[in-house]
Amino acid sequence: AAPRSDCSRPQTLAPKSKISASRKLSLKILLLTRAMEDLEKEKMERNEEKVRYLAEKLPPLQLSGLSMDEMQKLCKQLHAKIDVVDEERYDCEAKVMKNNRDIHELKLKVQDLGGKFKKPALRKVRVSADEMMRALLGSKHKGSMDLRANLKSVKKEDIKQEKVLTTEVGDWRKNVEAMSGMEGRKKMFDAAGGGQ
Repeated sequence: AAPRSDCSRPQTLAPKSKISASRKLSLKILLLTRAMEDLEKEKMERNEEKVRYLAEKLPPLQLSGLSMDEMQKLCKQLHAKIDVVDEERYDCEAKVMKNNRDIHELKLKVQDLGGKFKKPALRKVRVSADEMMRALLGSKHKGSMDLRANLKSVKKEDIKQEKVLTTEVGDWRKNVEAMSGMEGRKKMFDAAGGGQ
């Protein structure tokens, strides 16, 4: 038989830690001291490696008791070594620069793939409809997009005649007397559609 779950007990998502706060603190202190010791040890090892490498590459110079010819030979040897080291330094710098460029390009590719790159701000450009259609369709675009040319032309005389026909010709004094007072305001209100 399957064990029954008690619905009345609240279920906790994360189990409580069985380590007391003082024990946690002591463990943190132990870890930090161990990390500090490791860092000091690593620094000492680096310094020893540096001293060993310099002793190997740069033996101490014995300048006392050398003749002029021997001094010149020693200077030529030192110049040759400096040239070799300078070439190595240049090669290392070139490799570092190439690696940095590769890293930058790979970061850009990752951003492109993730879609989290910043879109550049677009400039507003004034383009006519014809130019836009020509850019989109290329040589297929033939017609003109001049919208004003396609409008219906209307003569000004026709407009004036229509206005004359639509306006009522009457005595303006009657209109003033009819619209004065509260009666006139009520007529204007009803004419505007407010009385519905």
